[in-house]
Amino acid sequence: MVNFTVDQLREIMDKPKNIRCLSVIAHVDHGKSTLTDSLVSKAGIIASKAAGDARFTDTRADEQERCITIKSTGISLYFEADIEDGRGVTPFLINLIDSPGHVDFSSEVTAALRVTDGALVVVDTIEGVCVQTETVLRQALQERIRPVLHVNKVDRALLELQMDGEEIFQTFQRTIENVNVVIATYKDELMGDVQVYPEKGTVSFGSGLHGWAFTVELFAKIYAKKFGVEKEKMMQRLWGDNYFNGKTKKWVKSSEAEGATLRRAFCQFIMDPICQLFTSIMNDDKDKYTKMLDQLGVNLKSEDKQLTGKPLLKRVMQVWINAGDTLLTMIVTHLPSPVVAQKYRVANLYEGPMDDEAANGIRNCDPNGPLMMYVSKMVPTSDKGRFYAFGRVFSGTIATGQKVRIQGPHYVPGGKEDLVVKNIQRTVLMMGRYIEQVQDVPCGNTVGLVGVDQYILKSGTITTYEHAHNIADMKYSVSPVVRVAVKPKDQKELPKLVEGLKRLSKSDPLVVCSVEESGEHIVAGCGELHIEICLKDLKDEYAQIDFIVSDPVVSYRETVAETSSQTCLSKSPNKHNRLYCTAEPFPDGLADEIDKGSISARDDPKERAKVLSDKYDWDKNDALKIWCFGPETTGANVLIDQTKGIAYLNEIKDHCNSAIQWATKEGVLCEENMRGIRFNILDVVLHTDAIHRGAGQITPTMRRVCYAAELTAAPRLLEPIFLVDITCPQDAVGGIYGTLNQRRGHVFYEEQRTGTPLIEIKAYLPVAESFGFTTALRAATSGQAFPQCVFDHWAILQGDPLDKGGKTEELVKNIRKRKNIKEDIPTLDNYLDKL
Repeated sequence: MVNFTVDQLREIMDKPKNIRCLSVIAHVDHGKSTLTDSLVSKAGIIASKAAGDARFTDTRADEQERCITIKSTGISLYFEADIEDGRGVTPFLINLIDSPGHVDFSSEVTAALRVTDGALVVVDTIEGVCVQTETVLRQALQERIRPVLHVNKVDRALLELQMDGEEIFQTFQRTIENVNVVIATYKDELMGDVQVYPEKGTVSFGSGLHGWAFTVELFAKIYAKKFGVEKEKMMQRLWGDNYFNGKTKKWVKSSEAEGATLRRAFCQFIMDPICQLFTSIMNDDKDKYTKMLDQLGVNLKSEDKQLTGKPLLKRVMQVWINAGDTLLTMIVTHLPSPVVAQKYRVANLYEGPMDDEAANGIRNCDPNGPLMMYVSKMVPTSDKGRFYAFGRVFSGTIATGQKVRIQGPHYVPGGKEDLVVKNIQRTVLMMGRYIEQVQDVPCGNTVGLVGVDQYILKSGTITTYEHAHNIADMKYSVSPVVRVAVKPKDQKELPKLVEGLKRLSKSDPLVVCSVEESGEHIVAGCGELHIEICLKDLKDEYAQIDFIVSDPVVSYRETVAETSSQTCLSKSPNKHNRLYCTAEPFPDGLADEIDKGSISARDDPKERAKVLSDKYDWDKNDALKIWCFGPETTGANVLIDQTKGIAYLNEIKDHCNSAIQWATKEGVLCEENMRGIRFNILDVVLHTDAIHRGAGQITPTMRRVCYAAELTAAPRLLEPIFLVDITCPQDAVGGIYGTLNQRRGHVFYEEQRTGTPLIEIKAYLPVAESFGFTTALRAATSGQAFPQCVFDHWAILQGDPLDKGGKTEELVKNIRKRKNIKEDIPTLDNYLDKL
């Protein structure tokens, strides 16, 4: 079944049991897109000759040039299989999303994971589990997604490293163990055991480039017929410490038998035939390999018989153990259908009560329930500046012309904000580089919508149910810490740039476009490569004008190192109200928890107070009297009321809270966000008349007293730090240390990858020093080392910014100069009043 029609696809869409949604995830350059080709060629979109070379899902020109995937691409495949559940050969619909492996684009991966139920994790045999494999796998498990593993690039182990069966077995086992360690760390009770086991058929081995792959199950089927035993028994024996004694015709657990060493069953029955075939073809031993091919039942076409060497090898392996067949069978057999998956995913997906109509519709994957669809990303159309909204229907059916409620991420049930009611113009199927129109799409499927892009910025919920809550927004594993300012070369073209920035922020889930008070347009991303791709898109696609880009700028944070040296007092402009306040630093780890959202303003105050007092030794009463978090009401700073018996206190609470939002968003040192500061209100003296203590009197006073408290509590700057992960050969290590030392980086982990000549190095590197790091590193190691940088934590910059002539003071002055504010840091007497 090679070319399928849209009608056939539409038919299967109504049988949610026959649908599988999965994303392909892996570290950069472990061969996701190449492997995806084998799957696509099975379902008849690429000719199988080109499989492995076409990288069909890399749809953008720059993806094909750089040979990396940048955006995640969706595609639907049709596959017929017999999964031995008594239904015979059934057709399956597989919605596949190929996602990028480069850490700068991990926001794309997050968007892909939300709309899928399973993940195909690809790992390179030689490099093993890398940092990005771990990050993405962790994200997948948090979204309750079931993994299966494919160990890729086995052809390299055989041809380049010339490993024998036993070495290969050890390498495989190590890789699988490492993956299972990650899975075990983040396991979820509801999902049961999701670890991967070759003997259960959830691991496959093969080569994406050559287009072949096998599972233990595949060989077990062949040998089960031959030996006349059950397939399940055979699968257990073909992995692990099992040996077959040819003399006694018995299976044994130890390799010693009457003086002779037995070979492991996996090596003897699986790796040996493959190794022999490889050697005979590469050595051009025609008699041997033709005989083997006959025994294996591989029939080559006459034109293929003329081939020799690698091309012949590729063709033979594709015919004998085709990657598409093996992987699709594994996916269909071991990954859950929407019907199964949505039962345990509903709690993660839906924000509302678990017993309303929408939740029940999602839980049962009911095509007749209320429509609930999540839009996870925007896909640019061929028409400049317009987007398809790409997402997945979790409940109900979405149709062309249907009237729906489009709810943005800030929508609150019953409210009017962030809500639009509109008709859907068209529903389409996404097919890699093409789209196909369909009339309607039932739940469990991915779909593209036309005409919704004007109402949704990046993600949102689409529903027909009036009391529906939102489907929870995605949590990204990286944060935008690198910023550049852009301005048009010709000032007349400013409107085009503004319009272009709007479109850019739609197209990428993570990029943040904002306007500074000085009128600068800022684009923020999570790394050099990410920013580079965003600016290229802005120039070629969205704005289509020339613009000037500033040097990359890093976001800093302001914090304090000790408790305020005095109680600070500020008087209101009319001198009738007085506020007394101090600042102190957070205990270690609290700011990170607030950033992650495990402690937030929405929590139950009593439970939150218990955590704060048990874990961080805060006083129970203080913890109960948290007035607010800031900035943006979710940031990592708090205001605590420590006053006793003050009249009218509640009337000024809102004014104080809005002052905190303002003060923590623009700190006193250089107007950067504050982080990890606890402000305590110690005493308040208020005027008895309400008119004399309105917002105009209290808000600016509260802001001044916060600034005074910050300045008296040893203020410090925090800078963002990247975690750099480098895998390289032994002889490049010197160059890496040299480059890192020049840039204030330090290595904290160095280990040899067992069984490979590679060393893995992890180091911390300040983001401010990371520009041009990749280029410098490649120059120092003659191109052998390739770094992956991902934001890790905030670290305090050594040195007091208030010391005249210090390094830190110079940095603060530069930031202030860039923002067009007075260069010197304001002195304390601007904010501190005397009684």
